[in-house]
Amino acid sequence: QVHLVESGGGSVQAGGSLRLSCVASETASDSSYCMGWFRQLPGEEREEVALIDSLGTTTYADSVKGRFTVSKDKAKNQLFLQMDDLKPEDSAMYYCAARAGACYLAADWYNIWGQGTQVTVSS
Repeated sequence: QVHLVESGGGSVQAGGSLRLSCVASETASDSSYCMGWFRQLPGEEREEVALIDSLGTTTYADSVKGRFTVSKDKAKNQLFLQMDDLKPEDSAMYYCAARAGACYLAADWYNIWGQGTQVTVSS
């Protein structure tokens, strides 16, 4: 069974930066998995943020393009999300997700989830 554990959330002022990390069990970090970041506000649907496929190709939601960067370190079984120029509307619970196979920017596609890490951006 694949496991994902996020960390790195916190509180920051608008314009600041945070770096989220997701540690994956060995089987999730191999070349057959697509991994990504999603976020969710209470009572709302989970929103796509960024993906990275087995070849390192990245995809971003329009709302974070140019501000967020997704990357991975296969040797350390880690996925990262560098978030710069944060805005209050970026505040949410952020989740790491994975699924074997292709990448789709849709939360419903993913079947492996971490427990989430909270990001709060104040104006």
